[in-house]
Amino acid sequence: MASFSEASKDGESLTEKEHADLLKDEGNEFFKKNNFNRAIEKYSSAIALYPDAVYYSNRAQCHIKNEDFGLAITDATDAISLNPSYEKAFFRRGSALFGLNDYAAAKKDFQAILEFNKSNKDASEKVKACDKFIKQKQFLEAMHVEEQPQIDPSSIDKIPIESGYAGPNLESESGEFVMTPALAIEVMGHFKDQKNLAKRYMMRLLIASAKQLSELTSLVHIGLPRSTDGKVGEITVCGDTHGQYYDLCNIFALNGLPSASNPYLFNGDFVDRGSFSVEVITTLLAWKLADPSCMHLTRGNHESKSMNKIYGFEGEVMHKYDVNVMNLFTEVFNWLPLSAVIERKVFVVHGGLSCDLDGKIDLHMIESLSRHREPPQGGLMSDLLWADPHPGTGKVPSKRGMGVCFGSDYTERFLAHNKLELLVRSHEVKEEGYEVDHNGKCITIFSAPNYCDTSGNKGAFIRFGADCKPNFTKFEHVPHPNVPPMRYANNMFGF
Repeated sequence: MASFSEASKDGESLTEKEHADLLKDEGNEFFKKNNFNRAIEKYSSAIALYPDAVYYSNRAQCHIKNEDFGLAITDATDAISLNPSYEKAFFRRGSALFGLNDYAAAKKDFQAILEFNKSNKDASEKVKACDKFIKQKQFLEAMHVEEQPQIDPSSIDKIPIESGYAGPNLESESGEFVMTPALAIEVMGHFKDQKNLAKRYMMRLLIASAKQLSELTSLVHIGLPRSTDGKVGEITVCGDTHGQYYDLCNIFALNGLPSASNPYLFNGDFVDRGSFSVEVITTLLAWKLADPSCMHLTRGNHESKSMNKIYGFEGEVMHKYDVNVMNLFTEVFNWLPLSAVIERKVFVVHGGLSCDLDGKIDLHMIESLSRHREPPQGGLMSDLLWADPHPGTGKVPSKRGMGVCFGSDYTERFLAHNKLELLVRSHEVKEEGYEVDHNGKCITIFSAPNYCDTSGNKGAFIRFGADCKPNFTKFEHVPHPNVPPMRYANNMFGF
């Protein structure tokens, strides 16, 4: 146990437990302000003075908020070892396991709560939610089929346009769905006014997007734009946008609207947390449909059912539309490519690298990867979406509980094996909007400034030209309507 520091109250020395409780209270205040890292520091100091189940459980909740599910499970387990009947600890471990798609293990923790307290309605609801996901998974495995959209496209024509709708018309005179750059700009303006697209238009847009994306491989090769006289242009790579629609509009204001001569690659995590996720992902899909060469999209770990259920996207879609629209978004997410290569030099992926095969993963293995599904708990697809770099060498377990942490040797090995020059990934908040690691070979790019309205970080994007050397632009957040982040999050799971 750590030595007791000089602390007093009303002139009297505090016991270690009293001092630890004060630290816990300070951590609680930081937690209320969504400053989870500072809260973790306070809870950790309290644990060092006096290990207590409450401190471990509170720290576990902070790790859940940071999506560090592996650390959350460890802390909740330590809390349970100190207090085997502590309901909150079981609740939080079950929530973290749910976040990792381990529904069977999560169900056991929620059932344990009911053994202590049969009247706990939250635990009962969680058991039902776990059962639903377990049955879905078992059905799909038994039938050996992939998830399919639950909407008959022909039925969409019968959906009436809402009375009073004055937004963009996304149908031609003959009734066919249509999207052009001019219409994409109209869609953006409509969203800026906090108005929804008509449900029929939204559903037809999503069906068209799913079809378009399904024709791509899991790794897409992107060339730089070239003019008729052979002049090579540039491409802009953006990281997480997380439902921060007005910051997305600011990116386009700073860097120009998407076009064949000004293409973008957005590297996953378009949705969740921010409360304008529908607007972000729909805008990006609209530009992709208007001109496939102007917009490229790769999948993030938040483009999945379990994350959408927890972190707000499902709740937002249900608030603005209904379950049929949510099912179509899921279909679109399942078809998003997992990675991209720019000019045969720059590998772009949301999470990071797999350490399988000693890091020597061939690009064709990624290109041919079957992706039309929920991300699995392990394997190559999971690593691409969830992995993180660490500053040393070798591989270490991930604090997230999914994917791995790969060292600089794995980055250099992967790049050399595939004759590439640079790895670009996202997935982590960075104070300056980006960070360069692994001897300049690994870049993290994050494009959601002042993340969740609390982090104070800058956003950034990268432009790559003919030499494929990164050119960074940092930017601050801009005001948005008074709808706070996580407005639609599912609080049932304590996230």
